[in-house]
Amino acid sequence: MKKQLKNSNFYIIVAFLIMAVLFYSSSQTYEQQSQVGLLDKLLSNHPFEEQLKGISFSYAGSEVSIHAKGYAKFVEFFIRKGAHFGTYFLLGGSWFIGLNMKIKQPLLIGIVAWLTATGYAGLDEYHQMLTGGRTPLFQDVMLDSIGALTAVVLCLLVIGIKKLKKK
Repeated sequence: MKKQLKNSNFYIIVAFLIMAVLFYSSSQTYEQQSQVGLLDKLLSNHPFEEQLKGISFSYAGSEVSIHAKGYAKFVEFFIRKGAHFGTYFLLGGSWFIGLNMKIKQPLLIGIVAWLTATGYAGLDEYHQMLTGGRTPLFQDVMLDSIGALTAVVLCLLVIGIKKLKKK
């Protein structure tokens, strides 16, 4: 039982560390975070540009395409949005695992973990609003929330499969 408590504390600490990294990241301007220069160097030959040219959609009222943004900013858009999803996936999963080891009610813990991550996503976007050169987006909160929900659903599925195997 002590080892399980240590493990649950580990995952809760991981969740708080992720939140600290997100807070720090939100306090940086876009220019401080931008990887466009690096991407221009690393992807100077524009791999897959012909295939990517056909992709165009609207995100938060802005066109996302190579034509509208340029190659490096287009690629960076997917990296940044992937980071949103992935970071909140880890945050939701860390909250779920950490809390589930303390309280054995997976569905309740799933809801708490998802709402905690989603609430933090909203606060994070608010923090960005206070930071110069950043744009808070409701769409990013939704993307973050979906990342956290995906982790929670996967955790619930793993628990469900384990229960079925025990029977």
